Amino acid sequence: MDSIDLEVLHACAAWLRAGHACEYVTVVRTWGSSPRSVGATMAIRADGQVVGSVSGGCIEDDLIAAVREKGIVRTAPEVLTYGISADEAHRFGLPCGGTIQLVVEPLGAHSRMDELLALAQRRVLTRRTLDLDSGAVALAEGVADEPLHLEGRRLVSIHGPRLRLLVIGAGQLSQFLAQIAVGLEYQVTVCDPREEYRGSWSLPGVRVVHTMPDDEVLAMRLDSRSAVVALTHDPKLDDMALMEALKTDAFYVGAIGSRANNARRRERLRELDLTEEQIAKLHGPIGLYIGSKTPYEIAVSILAELTAVKNGVALPAQMSVEGGKALAAQADDDLPPALAA
Repeated sequence: MDSIDLEVLHACAAWLRAGHACEYVTVVRTWGSSPRSVGATMAIRADGQVVGSVSGGCIEDDLIAAVREKGIVRTAPEVLTYGISADEAHRFGLPCGGTIQLVVEPLGAHSRMDELLALAQRRVLTRRTLDLDSGAVALAEGVADEPLHLEGRRLVSIHGPRLRLLVIGAGQLSQFLAQIAVGLEYQVTVCDPREEYRGSWSLPGVRVVHTMPDDEVLAMRLDSRSAVVALTHDPKLDDMALMEALKTDAFYVGAIGSRANNARRRERLRELDLTEEQIAKLHGPIGLYIGSKTPYEIAVSILAELTAVKNGVALPAQMSVEGGKALAAQADDDLPPALAA
């Protein structure tokens, strides 16, 4: 669930409280190429106002036109499919061959949107089961790895943050990184046992702890939806935590530092009896090579790399900090002396 979908829940709950008729639209299946993925949501009000999106805009236009012409007339959820034919794909702005299936749900007190919003705001992972015949909704504890699925006449969706990020170090860069990560719907924990960093945090939605980082790694029981970023530059804090994190299924483990410091870190990890396979999982120097200088730019660079890894995107070596700097240095070497100066 991303921040856009949280805005959709906000709109649904607010409109219902104000007495507006409205519908909740969810992408449940796609075939071929589609502008938005399964789980994307949109809210539409009886006057045609919308929040969120389920396509590149043309499907939204069709839904808005129908509401403005007829009002909210559905009394039970309905499954709609767009883009089966080439003509429809062109009309609705879908890529060639793309098809998208939606569930359009008229909302009311039975929809439990206020409860779902409250749970999402508390960052509680919640399983929502919609009965397509009656419109009744059941809420239960969610499981991070469970996908949205349409099962017979039931739609099961998971709401709330599914990803976790442990940031080691509570400096300025950590604050910027945590701020952006919260917007990306991570459950963020910042860990720093140093006394001088204990009073400087006031970022909503971020858990701050002062235990030793390696103890926090063990306590969090990191899984395949977890990431760890070490930002202290202090081997006493970073190395033991990285050692424990690299033994887990965390999808991303990285540490800041220069290329030389990164090489020395890997040597220290070898002395801690990590295997070469485990050490190879370490990202460092972290981030993409985008010429970042400020803490905000560095945070963007780090989270861009983390997002690529999460999404299974293999980036070319020259996009890494190490590869990019090496390429830039080579380019400087190839310049004539007068231009290089």
